[in-house]
Amino acid sequence: MTQLKTNNKHITHKVLSIQISLNGLSFCILNALEHSVVKIEHLIFDKKATPYELLDAIKDAFNTKEWLDDGFDTIQVIHVNDLATLVPKPLFNEEAIADYLKLNSKILKTDFITFDTITINDTINVYVPYVNVNNYIYDRFGNFTYKHYSTILIEEILSQEKNAKDNKLYIHVNATHFEIIATKAGSLTLYNAFEYHTAEDFIYYVLFTIEQLQFNPEVIKTVLLGNITLNNELYNILYKYVRHISFGSRDHSIIVDGTENKHSNFTLLTRF
Repeated sequence: MTQLKTNNKHITHKVLSIQISLNGLSFCILNALEHSVVKIEHLIFDKKATPYELLDAIKDAFNTKEWLDDGFDTIQVIHVNDLATLVPKPLFNEEAIADYLKLNSKILKTDFITFDTITINDTINVYVPYVNVNNYIYDRFGNFTYKHYSTILIEEILSQEKNAKDNKLYIHVNATHFEIIATKAGSLTLYNAFEYHTAEDFIYYVLFTIEQLQFNPEVIKTVLLGNITLNNELYNILYKYVRHISFGSRDHSIIVDGTENKHSNFTLLTRF
């Protein structure tokens, strides 16, 4: 989804990605000419924010961080929340857009609802963006593009799996939630998001999903992305029950500081 506004500006070859959620903000500045990351910074909130507090936080970031004063050729915003659902494109009716979300999400009559088209598997991702943040970014920068977090995950994973013959379970981990994307022979079988507080929460949801999909935990190839590392608490409990574990990788064309894991910041470092 793109918001447009006439805005003449000097070309800087810089791309700003902003990932926004009620748990925190992430910023990434990319040099588009060199395909290299100039800056990555994460701001984690002490407690889950309201949409109003989220807007205050992003305003404060732009008012206090000098590196956000640079000019940017492209702005992309990634919305992270669980107010999203997938609809097969042939069944999608934009006039009934709110009805799709009502089935599995609590939404308000005043919520703005939009959608992303996921071309790779001919689906529509219907979701609620943080419209107050969108409006602020629009007023500040003019043209920008936004997508839902799950759109990027699904697009990137299915692109990597397009020639696959086997089944895979992708687990994308964040500090307070994680996503599971299951594929069978390169096709999307399941996307779901879960909140967790302990490693026991994490493994419960993973094993429940494996059981529901009738995968064998001794056989299924499981790929980890995001905020998880070898031998941390989540990895260790997962390895007790799931045998074939590996780490995934984001876009190889983007040069990142060597201290960054290749599977971290998977969505933040994706060009729309």
